[in-house]
Amino acid sequence: MRQTLPRPPATPLSSRREALGRLATLAGASALPLVLSACAGSPNGPAAAPPATAEALAAFPLSPTGTDTGADPRVHQQVQALGRGINFGNIFDAPREGDWGLRADDEFIDLVGTGTFTRSVRLPVRWSNHASPDASARIDPAYMARVERTVDRLLARGASVLLNIHHYRQLDGDPLDAGETAVDPTVVDVRFLALWQQIAERFANRSPALMFEIYNEPHGRLEPLWNDLLSRALRVIRQRNPERIVFAGPTEWNSANALPRLVLPPDRFLALTVHHYEPFEFTHQGADWVSPAKPVGLGCCTAPQQALMLRLLDLAAADALRRQRPMLVGEFGAYSKAPLAARVAYLSFMRQAMEARQLPWMYWELASGFGLYDPATHQFRPELKAALFGA
Repeated sequence: MRQTLPRPPATPLSSRREALGRLATLAGASALPLVLSACAGSPNGPAAAPPATAEALAAFPLSPTGTDTGADPRVHQQVQALGRGINFGNIFDAPREGDWGLRADDEFIDLVGTGTFTRSVRLPVRWSNHASPDASARIDPAYMARVERTVDRLLARGASVLLNIHHYRQLDGDPLDAGETAVDPTVVDVRFLALWQQIAERFANRSPALMFEIYNEPHGRLEPLWNDLLSRALRVIRQRNPERIVFAGPTEWNSANALPRLVLPPDRFLALTVHHYEPFEFTHQGADWVSPAKPVGLGCCTAPQQALMLRLLDLAAADALRRQRPMLVGEFGAYSKAPLAARVAYLSFMRQAMEARQLPWMYWELASGFGLYDPATHQFRPELKAALFGA
């Protein structure tokens, strides 16, 4: 999800969608040489980082090229088996765990695999704010251990876990959140790759049930750079994880509209992901980080709303078929200020539409503003849970 920036520091939410306005369609980039001129800065934050020089990236070469034959049959099988999943959002993707009201408590982990609830978890992590500011981006050992414990606890419950890099604000050229510190703009891209070098090494011995996602919602500054950085990051991961499933998504905040510009290396263990928050006026009504605010009271799901929802799912399904790779809808959801009956209708419609297209999904999110679970009462919100995880 996408946020208006700067984000009010007191708002414990992780949604980031159309609040910045829709980006104009940009030309695609296929492993483009990195431009050396600086990007424009934001008046609300640090100057956007210039792309790293070719010399700085020499230690991180592009993935091999060749004929793309799609994904290995085992990848199709494992991704399809994800089925109905959940995002553990607003926990490790906050600037610091707890800043947005949630921590990776055992209470949440112990929900996984109970009753009809999911065994598929996406774990968003803001590694960039817990690493040294230089090019090596050395991850704080205590933070690494905290994330590692959560991953291992989920795996021990029989869960499939999708671990990513989330909210590296300078990488996208966004203003920083409260609690973040800018780094030298010339090392931003190399830090991203160095983070993956450490993550890939630390988790290399985990079972295939652990999967990686290269980056959450690339946009802004990354629009012309993404295919290049994706290729380099995948090669870093493959040094220690040659057959682990890795997900990659398009720019425009992982919009299916940007799939035609996404260029993937011919890697047999690479899968696709998109995010889907349309109709935005419905899913983000009343969200206080969206400017201008969307009025509350809008219902769902009219014929025009349904057409918009289905168009993007059809784009995603068609792209997966064309590339012969599985597609995951890694985020979708409706904010809590929408009418409850309308949220239930939206969730039911989306679930049925995604599953009719054989698109596994991960709902955003467990226990915050979009959440299925109320951490105050320690109970699921029954109508929402039934709409997604009922029969």
